[in-house]
Amino acid sequence: MSISRRTFLLGSAAAAATGAITASAIARAATHTLGANRIAAVSGPGDVVGKVSVGYQGWFAAPGDGAPINGWWHWAHDWGRAPDLNNNAIKSWPDMREYARGYQTNFQPLRNGSPARLFSSYDQDTVNVHFRWMQHNNIDTVALQRFNPFFGEGATRDAMAAKVRQAAEQFQRKFYIMYDVSGWTQMRTQMKEDWANKMSALAASPAYARQNGKPVVCIWGFGFDDDSRPFHAAECADVVAWFKSQGCYVIGGVPTRWRTGDSVRPGFLDVFNQFDMLSPWMIGVIGKIHEVDAFATSVNVADKEYCDAHGIDYQPCILPGDLAEHQRAHGNFMWRQFYHLTKLGVAGFYISMFDEYNEGNQIAKTAETSNDLPSNFNFAALDEDGIPCASDYYLRLTGDGGRMLKGALALTPVRPTAPVTGSTVGLATVLSLRSRVNNRYVVAESNGSEPLIANREALGPWERFDMVDAGGGDIALLSHANAKFVTVDATRQNALIANRDTVGTRERFQVDIRPGGTIALRARANDRYVTATNEAKGPLIPTAVQIGGWELFDLLIS
Repeated sequence: MSISRRTFLLGSAAAAATGAITASAIARAATHTLGANRIAAVSGPGDVVGKVSVGYQGWFAAPGDGAPINGWWHWAHDWGRAPDLNNNAIKSWPDMREYARGYQTNFQPLRNGSPARLFSSYDQDTVNVHFRWMQHNNIDTVALQRFNPFFGEGATRDAMAAKVRQAAEQFQRKFYIMYDVSGWTQMRTQMKEDWANKMSALAASPAYARQNGKPVVCIWGFGFDDDSRPFHAAECADVVAWFKSQGCYVIGGVPTRWRTGDSVRPGFLDVFNQFDMLSPWMIGVIGKIHEVDAFATSVNVADKEYCDAHGIDYQPCILPGDLAEHQRAHGNFMWRQFYHLTKLGVAGFYISMFDEYNEGNQIAKTAETSNDLPSNFNFAALDEDGIPCASDYYLRLTGDGGRMLKGALALTPVRPTAPVTGSTVGLATVLSLRSRVNNRYVVAESNGSEPLIANREALGPWERFDMVDAGGGDIALLSHANAKFVTVDATRQNALIANRDTVGTRERFQVDIRPGGTIALRARANDRYVTATNEAKGPLIPTAVQIGGWELFDLLIS
């Protein structure tokens, strides 16, 4: 196969690198492989195994929407007052253009002149809009969050469950109840009561999610070592056993380090082993691309192996990134998670979250530019890093991640989704290499006419490359210096140099993630590792048969 450079556009040469990342050849477990896809799960296909699930809060309301809670539920800290500059509980602003109804806030109008209005989840049309977006982007299953319904929020949450059921049936999505035990002191008895008397009736819906022929229920929060979830292992084990006795397939939303016990209450590993599926929490754990890679090698692999050995399905969380904290890297942060976890063969994805405007981790449609934001508050818009992004971008990106999980899209570390449909701006995945020998960047010297060498302290066009999918898990490097591919040049003693117009064997490299978050590059031309020769004083040449200090690099993606 020959790949012409004309089919790939250079990413912005002015884009700054956002963080060191690494790539890995992750071993897949040989368990239950589902058809043509890459999933290696304990269970066969169902409504959560082999599927993309999204967490759905459905917890926004406003006065006048008819909700029993009768307030600015979750939009504001003080629900009795309209959100404004000093009374708001969100990090991101939604794109309101497709909602039939909006509720006026006390923010100044948007910079585009539109009134600063927010939606209510209590409106059936709002839920329908969300489920239509899910249908359009092939998002399979919805986990409706259900906090303690035995106090003031209960009636509103009951109504939301009915609205979600209606939308799921109309738009042919699956849904299940996801209990959150945070602050729910009587959860041991009340959760059973709530399921038996109310929520179990939802399982009669053709849209209710089933796995292994059983209705799905998730319980989030067991084992967390904090004041809002002070439960002992025995009472939690009793709850899990009860749900299983009711014929449910039970998912555990568990602490990040559930397996090793870090920040986990004592005695909970046996509780976790009771669950049919485990979904460890990730919000606040990773925020940079190199942290995604490091977590994949240090945690995800061992988690998956443990789950396989104990007959548990493994459904890791995937985050779009906190928009307010500038974590998203126009989709590269999220795609890196899709890539690693698909390669690992996980049972399914759990996206955290669909509508979490409070934490800035929503994939639902969001303000595209500063013109779409209130003029008196600096929320981050989707173009916060300088790359234009359509409001539906993270929905489309999630859809493509699902296609890769299911085998409809070839496994690739290169994000295939354009931030704006029909535009190539921001489509390229731009990388730089930094040698661990001297902590300097690799450059395509003399506008690409000389071999690559690690001797630059700052990033410019000569130090940037597009990462191009070369097939079979390999990549090619397209230099921004001269728009040519890096090759192992036989006429230059096999030094790496950017002088090729197409990709063949000599332009293909395997990326190998190493412990600690570094990478090594193996050239397909001779199956040797690229070395920063003479302690990085010489050119990059693939000469090493094993990896040492001269073969280690940081991989920075922007």
